[in-house]
Amino acid sequence: KNKFMEDKITTIKKLKDLAEKFVKDRNWGKHHSAKNLAVSIAIEAAELMEHFQWDKYIQKNKSEVENELADVIIYCLHFANSMKIDISEAVERKIEKSSKKYPVKIFNYKKDDPKDYWKIRKDHRKK
Repeated sequence: KNKFMEDKITTIKKLKDLAEKFVKDRNWGKHHSAKNLAVSIAIEAAELMEHFQWDKYIQKNKSEVENELADVIIYCLHFANSMKIDISEAVERKIEKSSKKYPVKIFNYKKDDPKDYWKIRKDHRKK
């Protein structure tokens, strides 16, 4: 395993640069419109979901799941590069917005029943 590419030490910038170099080396940029990349993200996400369709995921498929997740992330990096999106800023803004929409004191429920979320959300939205 290549140890220089680990989450704890690899920056998003490094990943974006790696994705950009891959595209440039192959002259694929002309195909990387926002629409094409968004469609590709959805296709790769669907391929990831296939591994869990009908609850059929088994541990031996982990490397296949990792590959599908990598495809989704790589296309997201290509999308961010093509749209000149700073991923860290976008994530930070979205978490801040979601924190206001879903305050901890209301949405920190203890039960594992997903119906709790929908009830809490419905009650919260009435306010």
